[in-house]
Formats: sequence, structure tokens, C-alpha cells
Amino acid sequence: MVVAEQAEAILQAIRSSDRRGRALRELAMTELDRLEHFNWTGVYRLEGETLILDAYIGAETDHTRIQVGVGVCGTAVAENANQIVADVRELSNYLACSVQTRSEIVVLIRRGEKILGQIDVDGHEVGAFDASDEALLEHVSAVLAERWEDSSEWA
Repeated sequence: MVVAEQAEAILQAIRSSDRRGRALRELAMTELDRLEHFNWTGVYRLEGETLILDAYIGAETDHTRIQVGVGVCGTAVAENANQIVADVRELSNYLACSVQTRSEIVVLIRRGEKILGQIDVDGHEVGAFDASDEALLEHVSAVLAERWEDSSEWA
């Protein structure tokens, strides 16, 4: 549940930056981490049929590579749709990153019809995310897509 003033401050910080590519994604994750109910925030980039962890803020995770169709992140790509999960314990294909995680939101980063990656956020409370969180993350993902760099930046 994002307050409008918080959302605007985060978007302003990201939009006003001259950063591109991974540097911009790192800044975006740092800004989003300011939200109290965002307990782990990361970007996965899509390479073929695999999501690869890119910039993130939070505890380390074993899930640095996720196949399309697996877990909440992989399901978002497979279904070409954002995901808001109120209680991850109710999912049979959930990839547990932390025993504290109770909810998750995944918003795709697109350029036109092409999925470049996604923003993934975990929350420690059941029902931590709603439409206001999705709207903020969609705005952030649009900025990231505009200044996304191709995979040559990781070569």
C-alpha cells in the first residue's frame, strides 16, 4: 500500500537520474527499498527461458536463475502477466527465498511486446501488496525499459 507522496518521490529520484542499464536498476531498487513493506526488492532480467538475478536489495537468495514457468517469477513470464500473491504459503510452486516472506508481487518490464525482465518484491506480511504497489512498479518498470541496456553490458 503505497502512499501517493512516497510513490512520487521514488519516481522523481529514478526519472531525474542520468543512469542507464544496471546502474539505473540498482538506483531503482535502492529507492523502492525505502518502502517499509518492501522487504526484498530485485530485478530479474530475461535471457532466453531463464530469469537471471540482476540488481537487488535484501538478503542473499539461492534463486539467482529461475526457469520460465517456475515459481511466481517464472509464472509471470509464462502467463505474460503481473502477479500479486497475498499469501505465498498457498502456492504449490512457490520458490521460498526466506522463511519470513508471506507475500510477493512481480511486475514485468516490457519494451513493446518484448519482456526484458521483471521487478520482484517480497513482503513479510500476508496481503502486503495491492493495486497501488502494482501501479508504482509499472511506472518504475517503464523507466527501466526506456533505459535498459542489452545483454552486452554483462559480457
